[in-house]
Amino acid sequence: MRRFGPLPAAFSGGRTWLRPFLAMMGLGALVAAGVGDGGAWFSLAVLGSAALGFGVLFALCPRGLAFALGAGVGFATYAALFTVLGRSAFPDAPGPAVGVAFFLPVAAFLTAVMRRRAPLRRIVERGDVPDERHLRRIGHYFLVMAVIGAASLSLPVNRLPPKGQGMALLAGTGLIGVVSARAVRELVRLLVDMAQLMDALSRRAVALVVPIAAYAALFSLITIVFACLFRIADGLSRHSLFAGPDGPIRLGFRDALHFSVVTIPTVG
Repeated sequence: MRRFGPLPAAFSGGRTWLRPFLAMMGLGALVAAGVGDGGAWFSLAVLGSAALGFGVLFALCPRGLAFALGAGVGFATYAALFTVLGRSAFPDAPGPAVGVAFFLPVAAFLTAVMRRRAPLRRIVERGDVPDERHLRRIGHYFLVMAVIGAASLSLPVNRLPPKGQGMALLAGTGLIGVVSARAVRELVRLLVDMAQLMDALSRRAVALVVPIAAYAALFSLITIVFACLFRIADGLSRHSLFAGPDGPIRLGFRDALHFSVVTIPTVG
């Protein structure tokens, strides 16, 4: 993968931040709405973390859409895992505690980024290809986080009263925050890896436009042809060839098209 090359000054070039900001916050809003079934506190924490994370990371790497999407993927993954583990291990934790617990690792990571922004900026500028040492170290950090998550699910924390669950949740995410701060160099390199991947995919997307359009046209043609055949066959048959919830039915074109769309990509 190609390297990023020299970085411009943060937030330079007019509105170069606008598209990355809209992409990051759009994904953040979607995730906040999706995981926010536990109350408004958690949704606000997710949305606020996305905005703060964008500001800090864009100041570190004002490279545009690819880096924002890479950071957004990492953020969305963290929010999804936190929601699944939090709902399972700490089902009765108070809403404010859940919001603060979600924000703790994010705040620890972003604080470490700001404290070490000079060497981290050099890592981003170089855009190094992942090596064995980097992958091994990031794997160790992820293993520690996985052990903390497994302990949360294994221990009978869900039998504690709501306040006890909230305190246990804060303690667990506090430990993850410490690990995130210690692993800030490797996590930033991981974000660079993801940004390079997004950049490569975006550059190759243009080459995929023609085959995608051809496939869509061919799929539309086959779907409509078979819908017409189903409709004609049912119309020419003495007895109905299709059945609905209440028994045999005469097939209209809308039902024939629906049947064709459903069956051709699957059992058809």
